[in-house]
Amino acid sequence: MGGKVQRIPGKIAQEVGAEIVSGRLKPGALLADEITASGRRRVSRSAYREAIHILAAKGLVQSRPKLGTRVSPLADWHLLDPDVLAWMFSGEPQQGLLVNLFELRKMIEPEVAALAAERRSLKQLNEMGQALEVMARETLHSQEGRDADEAFHAKLIEACGNPFLASLSATVTTTVIWSTIFKYRMEGLKRDSMPEHLKVHEAIAARDSAGARAAMVELIDLALGDITQAMGPRRKRRK
Repeated sequence: MGGKVQRIPGKIAQEVGAEIVSGRLKPGALLADEITASGRRRVSRSAYREAIHILAAKGLVQSRPKLGTRVSPLADWHLLDPDVLAWMFSGEPQQGLLVNLFELRKMIEPEVAALAAERRSLKQLNEMGQALEVMARETLHSQEGRDADEAFHAKLIEACGNPFLASLSATVTTTVIWSTIFKYRMEGLKRDSMPEHLKVHEAIAARDSAGARAAMVELIDLALGDITQAMGPRRKRRK
């Protein structure tokens, strides 16, 4: 999830977007005007204006002539946009949004796993297995391990054979990788998630739809528990 040189407008959009999705900038909040904001950041007005256009395209802000730029209501946010998801996890996510996001995963991924158990090809099964081998060897503490985790979930979605579900691949894999990075940043990934991933793979290999569904539910529930546990100590320290 890195390696690219980020342009100035993208960097500004990331910084402001993270403030919005974390709740530090509330819906309705008025952003500084273009001249003031660009001056504070020591960037050109055109660069700041482009950043605002990026945020507006993702539903996070609304600009009105003579009224300025305000943070949009939550209902307008493009929450499944990969950038918005990445910004959410760049700081500390709002707990309500986090729970909602995992509810969505729980609605989608268990059924994806069940379909994959019925429809996967041998090639897809082997590619999932190869991703898990890398994940086990490199661990989620490394970029290679996290890339393998992302590849496993992406291949699982491909194996379900439904193009509408496949269109959600970027959302699911972005959530997986950024939630892993967040857990590592907070408390160093105390629990090994390999057993749950292996259960999913074994059920898919056995063409056991019910088993794949149940294993994925367990994987998601434990992942949410890990994140809420990681957030707990930090919240206590702030009080």
